[in-house]
Amino acid sequence: MKRILTVATLALAVIGLSVTAEAKGCIKGAIVGGLAGHAAGHGVIGAAGGCMVGRHYANKKDKAQQQQPSR
Repeated sequence: MKRILTVATLALAVIGLSVTAEAKGCIKGAIVGGLAGHAAGHGVIGAAGGCMVGRHYANKKDKAQQQQPSR
């Protein structure tokens, strides 16, 4: 069961990341998520989830910067 869940999570992460080629936020999130997941016994799932969260926050930051008027 764990193996199926791991494969499904990785497949979703790959599909989600293949939409854009940029890895902004993904590497840092994957490292933090992988370490946290490893501590809980789920390193791969933590890395995949961390990557997705890192990408989300990077995109959120980019949108906020684009909406600010330039000086």
